[in-house]
Amino acid sequence: MPIYQTAHYAIQPEGIDAVKAAITEFVDYVAKNEPGTRLYTSWQQADAPGKFVHLFIFEDEAAHQAHGESAAVRQFEAVYRPYLAAGPVVFTDYTQVATNQHG
Repeated sequence: MPIYQTAHYAIQPEGIDAVKAAITEFVDYVAKNEPGTRLYTSWQQADAPGKFVHLFIFEDEAAHQAHGESAAVRQFEAVYRPYLAAGPVVFTDYTQVATNQHG
């Protein structure tokens, strides 16, 4: 059963460029190395550039666990953690109700 999840966090202004670069590198890694991650996308809030949200769809719990245990996750965490501005990253799980995506 797929796992639908978001991650929300805020970054101090001096860390925004470093975190954006780390996101790009991390998402590229996920695309190339995590076939069980159906979707991983990151958005930066337009009117508050220090706020980010990541959207994930994992094929199943095994894919979710493999993602969470990867060295790439720890590398990404090492970049953003020093710049967290409003507490830790907040992860939220969801149940899909409907979508216009197919496949």
